[in-house]
Amino acid sequence: MKAGRAMTCSMNGPAALQEPSAPASWRIALPPTAAAVPVARALVRTALTELEHGADCDTAELLTAELVANAIEHAAGDGPIELVVELVPTGCKVEVHDPDPAPPGDLTTPGTLDPDPWQEHGRGLLLIRALSSACGHRPTDSGKAVWFRLPTVPPQRRHP
Repeated sequence: MKAGRAMTCSMNGPAALQEPSAPASWRIALPPTAAAVPVARALVRTALTELEHGADCDTAELLTAELVANAIEHAAGDGPIELVVELVPTGCKVEVHDPDPAPPGDLTTPGTLDPDPWQEHGRGLLLIRALSSACGHRPTDSGKAVWFRLPTVPPQRRHP
């Protein structure tokens, strides 16, 4: 961390640190274009399915698409974005890095107004707050990282 730079972050959900013995992880640089969204979704699905991991693939894909789309919109072509997927015994953590240092909207509390049903923007963070077990953001040396966690789903509740 650079001297004089305050470290701030926001979190939603349990903030307990997880110390897995050896988490499986993937990291990929993506272009700041719409083509990055299906690539990110495919990586998350592949990571969770290939290892028969117990996190909900559909929810992970949806929330990943929201984070990547937000990064593309707010990075405005300033540089690549990066997707990091980490699998731990208790679930998965997905993180998207972008070059824009501005924090995302509020990830910790619901908005004061209900979203307009016809509105095309402004639902991504709502979905992330509602469907993840924890979410937040943190500054990085090159911008920020926005993340979410999903818990492992018990085998009897998984989709076939």
